[in-house]
Amino acid sequence: MKTKLLAGLVASCFAAPALAQSNITIYGLMDAGLHVSSNGEGTKTKLVSGIADGSRLGFKGSEDLGGGYKAIFNIEARIELDTGGNQAGNISNNQGFALTRGMDPLGPILLPRVRAALQPAINVNTNRALFDRTSMVGLITPVGAILAGRMYTPAYEVFAAADTFETGTAGSWGGVALGSGGLLTAGIAIRSDKALQYRIQLPNGISAALMYGFKNSGYIGLDDQFWAANVMYKANGFNLGLGHNYGTDQNGDKGLVTTTLGGSYQTGAMKFFAGYQAMKNDNSVLIPVASAQVAQGLVGLPAPQVAAIMSILNTNLERNFKLDADSISVGMHYTIGSGRVMGSVSHQNDKTSFNNDVTQYAIGYDHNLSKRTDIYTVLAYIKNKNDAQYAPGAASAPGGFTSEPGQAGRAFQVGMRHRF
Repeated sequence: MKTKLLAGLVASCFAAPALAQSNITIYGLMDAGLHVSSNGEGTKTKLVSGIADGSRLGFKGSEDLGGGYKAIFNIEARIELDTGGNQAGNISNNQGFALTRGMDPLGPILLPRVRAALQPAINVNTNRALFDRTSMVGLITPVGAILAGRMYTPAYEVFAAADTFETGTAGSWGGVALGSGGLLTAGIAIRSDKALQYRIQLPNGISAALMYGFKNSGYIGLDDQFWAANVMYKANGFNLGLGHNYGTDQNGDKGLVTTTLGGSYQTGAMKFFAGYQAMKNDNSVLIPVASAQVAQGLVGLPAPQVAAIMSILNTNLERNFKLDADSISVGMHYTIGSGRVMGSVSHQNDKTSFNNDVTQYAIGYDHNLSKRTDIYTVLAYIKNKNDAQYAPGAASAPGGFTSEPGQAGRAFQVGMRHRF
């Protein structure tokens, strides 16, 4: 949709008359469907927004400055079609126990309060950012592009290229590329706030990206600093890459570090996917946040009691939030007429002492009704080991947890996606 009327509307809404001189595109994607799950507590059916792709409304524009220079911008807002809001929580309401291991001495009154504090109802876009998905301005030059704002991280671009289910549905590799605590111990920073990025695309299909995040960068804006880079090759049927993200906690100590390798290869009606990711996080930025939330609920208790409670809490938080794992995923697409069959297997090897391994199997079918609209269905099964509680999720929301550690997670999804 590219009209002078729409351009003028966007310009007036954002009080930037200069935008009316740009080539502005208003675009979006609307996705919703049914999520039928069995995670140890019986079969449950929910209407979920953004199963295959997160629903969104975006604005992007460019202005040719001449001489090989071009100014660009992109802002993209999250939309939850089931509520009209821009926040989400776990699909499953089950309690996750991994983050409160070792906290039984807190007792039957305090322990449920701690668990509630560590598992908030909303865990996606917690600060209600209007343009949570992307907010970026940049300059394209003859020797690359300089971008600034909130953007996808370089390692995550590689991860997305290697995901058979394209980072959505219950079959997504991202559903198991986590610590056993779920989203709170994510294995990769998907986006980074306050980021500056340099990108270059060469004629032979090779591209590269360098990113630096200033204070309060990273996925949830708590990293003291953030660095990332990738190199990718997109040509002759290949879409391959190597990416590395390095984040620090609020004190500047080494935080979430991720190295990702993989991609896809297209040949005729077949498309093959494979990916490997190493994840480690010794100093999660969420530990002081979680500790502060619990401390607020202890106001009024005697000081010695508060000190004893916080000692138990912090000792176990530091242990439970640690992430040390390797993850792999392999899969394929087979195109049949206007549709495609998809299948993948993803596994995570938890290298901590808890050994909470998980394996996910998924198969699906996606059928194009037109160039803009498709319907899809996915069946996924997750095999949890030891204290792992992974439950199948969606693009816009994590699956949450099975009802008990070690139980299997199952989901059937059917939905519709429309792009405009």
